Amino acid sequence: MTAPVRVLAVDDRRENLLALQAILEGLPIEVVPVTNGEDALKQLLVKDYALILLDARMPGMDGFETAKHVKQRERTRHIPILFLTAADYDPHMAFRGYQAGAVDYITKPFDPWVLRSKVTVFVDLYLLHTAVTERAAERDALRKSVDEALELLDAAEPADAATSTLVDRLRGVLGGVRRDQPW
Repeated sequence: MTAPVRVLAVDDRRENLLALQAILEGLPIEVVPVTNGEDALKQLLVKDYALILLDARMPGMDGFETAKHVKQRERTRHIPILFLTAADYDPHMAFRGYQAGAVDYITKPFDPWVLRSKVTVFVDLYLLHTAVTERAAERDALRKSVDEALELLDAAEPADAATSTLVDRLRGVLGGVRRDQPW
């Protein structure tokens, strides 16, 4: 069984977290709610997340500072951040959100179906990225096995005609694929 796809929801108001969980109910995700930036950063140390839904205005470490820390860490810098804020749309605050690394900035009240759609897109991208990463690891392991087999075949002397043909074919296949290609 695969691990659940997690979305980190960060808001200092518990009622907002409950509303987010209700809006996202039924999606194939686990919403992990936290009430401040410090707890969000702690969660990011121990679990992987497809997306962070982050309140811009919170006491203590606000959303902008939290985002800055997220984007500074190697482990978390790739996680998309979607800012949610109760403030009326303020271009300066939106700019701060994008400058902090956000992929979007949504003001409340917002259309719940729009949020669900955005979350779904980021979860799908996360799953695709995960699948590509797994395939790349499988490819690397296969390539290493073929290299080891070629070394063993090279060490076996004398090689018969069938073995020589096999080695030549494998080298031809590997020669046509550059090692720095991602596929």
